[in-house]
Amino acid sequence: MALVGVSALWLLALVAFVRGDSLENSFVVRAGTRFTSRSYSAMLSVPNGERFGLWTWPEMCPENFFAVGFSLRVEPNQYGGDDTALNGIRLFCSQDGDRSFLYTVESHTGHFGDWTDPQWCPSGVLTSFQLRVEPHQGFFGDDTAANNIKFRCSSNPTLEGRGMDWGEYGYWSTECTNGGICGIETKMEPYQGALDDSSLNDVRFHCCSKNQQ
Repeated sequence: MALVGVSALWLLALVAFVRGDSLENSFVVRAGTRFTSRSYSAMLSVPNGERFGLWTWPEMCPENFFAVGFSLRVEPNQYGGDDTALNGIRLFCSQDGDRSFLYTVESHTGHFGDWTDPQWCPSGVLTSFQLRVEPHQGFFGDDTAANNIKFRCSSNPTLEGRGMDWGEYGYWSTECTNGGICGIETKMEPYQGALDDSSLNDVRFHCCSKNQQ
């Protein structure tokens, strides 16, 4: 899938159309921080995120766009090397169910692994999440922190990411009402060089309400 440069502001454009888990014939643009002034109604969080790193910048879908799918940046098992597991979460935002034009938001991501194929709500939008986290492994252990994520769609299906399986899932977040997930902030541990990297430790999502007709 070729990347198409549009301008310095647009950063990323892909030719794709959403059909199953594939992208063909649709236009996908990296939103970045251009829409952070969008108002939101609530913030979704979970209590089992890990301790390392700092909260980074928010990224928001444009007005009237909501998250309908996601992809994960995941480093596979390093078999004795330094594991980081989940490194990033990318949301795909659409307007009124029309997936021919999509924006992506992801906040800060880690350095390791590759992006998985997107997963989509069959209809509706993402409304809540559950995070799989490996707890702190102690001074001599290999910390991976966040490993995987599940999302619930407004149309009821639950989608589980293609992440790693260390740790356990915690509680579900509260649910967006009268709308859906529209933004993301990540808690990232900076690159540690030769030391133990845990990368993505926690995440929170913005809820936006649908405009009243």
